[in-house]
Amino acid sequence: MVKKKRLRLIAEMARKIRAYRELKNRPRDSQRYALDYETMTRPFTGKMLPVLSWPDVRRETRLFTLLSGMRMFGVGRIFTRKSWLDEHTEPCYWKITKVKVDYTAENMDHGKAWGILTFKGKEEPTEREVDKVMYHDWRLVPKYEEEAFKRCEPVPEPPVRYVNYPPLLRAMILAQQAKQLGVAVSAIPEPSLPLKRDVLLSYEYFRSQEEKKKQEGTPV
Repeated sequence: MVKKKRLRLIAEMARKIRAYRELKNRPRDSQRYALDYETMTRPFTGKMLPVLSWPDVRRETRLFTLLSGMRMFGVGRIFTRKSWLDEHTEPCYWKITKVKVDYTAENMDHGKAWGILTFKGKEEPTEREVDKVMYHDWRLVPKYEEEAFKRCEPVPEPPVRYVNYPPLLRAMILAQQAKQLGVAVSAIPEPSLPLKRDVLLSYEYFRSQEEKKKQEGTPV
């Protein structure tokens, strides 16, 4: 006879209460990313920013510093980053579609934003959360420059290059194909390996997994 599993309702309820308290007591972004501009340290963690970044941090602004002073918090406007302007000739920018402001922040200059990313002239089909909003290198594209900034001539994709497999792997592939097709090895075309990187696990995949674990209350 199978022993019936005993339900521990009180223990399960206590676990949910602990997870809820941890969720409620976790620090907000305005606390985590607060910065003392005199000492260049974050009061929450006590860590100091890299010395080479101090001039840019004092001169540049974060994304929500720009959004907090705009109408509708900049929804529909285009923002880019200084690093993108320096590194890429193709247009790279975010078009803000949704904003969630942290109203507990002193100047409402913290929160989360969502938008459509256009990177190197290629626009993503769906919106996603804007990353690195706490960085000090964001730029607002003026409305009268938006059309010129978005104008881009697409560069044709280079053809995929192919190389030969290593000898042992080549022999294994030929033997397997010959066994499946029932023909001689000499009748099978030479296998080649495409030099193309197919990224299956992107940054968004890991972020969605972290959000799923946070909602379930399991440690990340």
